[in-house]
Amino acid sequence: MGIERKFVQDGLNKARINEYFTKQLERAGYGGMVMNRTPMGTQITLLAEKPGMVIGKGGKTIQRLTRDMSYLFNVDNPQIEVQEVKVPELNAQMMANRLANALERGWYFRKAGHNMLSRIMDSGALGCQIIISGKLTGPRSRVSKMVEGYIKHAGKPAEELVDSGYAMAVKKLGAIGCRVRIVPPGTVLPGKFHMLKETTPEVAEPEVKESIKEVVEKSPDKEAKMANLRQVGSIWEHRHDDTDWHPMSRPHDTPAAAKPEEVVVAQPEAQPEGETAVSDQTRIINSVEEHKHEGYDYWHPSKRVHKVEGDDE
Repeated sequence: MGIERKFVQDGLNKARINEYFTKQLERAGYGGMVMNRTPMGTQITLLAEKPGMVIGKGGKTIQRLTRDMSYLFNVDNPQIEVQEVKVPELNAQMMANRLANALERGWYFRKAGHNMLSRIMDSGALGCQIIISGKLTGPRSRVSKMVEGYIKHAGKPAEELVDSGYAMAVKKLGAIGCRVRIVPPGTVLPGKFHMLKETTPEVAEPEVKESIKEVVEKSPDKEAKMANLRQVGSIWEHRHDDTDWHPMSRPHDTPAAAKPEEVVVAQPEAQPEGETAVSDQTRIINSVEEHKHEGYDYWHPSKRVHKVEGDDE
């Protein structure tokens, strides 16, 4: 047998085994199978909603299924395991079987399809597609498609990421095919990207200087300063005792140099006989006492040491 014929024969046997399990385990909620070849034989894992019905009382049902795999389909040393499906709404084969049963019970195809679609999406599926084909409303065959969410139709992602199930509803007018395709939650879809959030480096906050109002409020003579201070819009103004209101940013004239204190001229007091007056006039300028002698025109501090006649220069 050529390699191509072997692949075709293996695929045909797998399809026949899947159809056999679908008929035998319909009441147990059959949800598909996974077949793997190992050195010890062929391992078959069955997905079911009710594992107890697959095993049977004392394991009779699973033993019968194992014998049928050996005699009917020539499977080498079959080993059957059963796994429970926690969320049946995310299993495409189970949903296809339920949809086919609803159509056989007389449900309108559009109502049954939309109810099944909403149940699947409410369970957290990323996308779902339901295709119902056959004599739906009359003697002519038609196809009805219902899609919600994101679904892949072709390529390798459609084979690996999308769970597919098929079931057939037999009615008086003919058979109606029900195909369900589901994208499970948590599937990493190809081409999906995420935008990175822009991160800004941490910058030290600048020191906030106290405003004019805060400085005035902290001063002890607050009332006196606030009387001559006001804010007009965003401009602070003040006034002096002898001026009108003007902006505080206006340059002010520098005060004139302090005038010297008033000169106080003291006439020399009458000296007792035998003594002469040291100076003729005396004045005080900026708290400094000055005087001048008779015959001289310059003033000098009174504390200066005077020269006595007769001393050597």
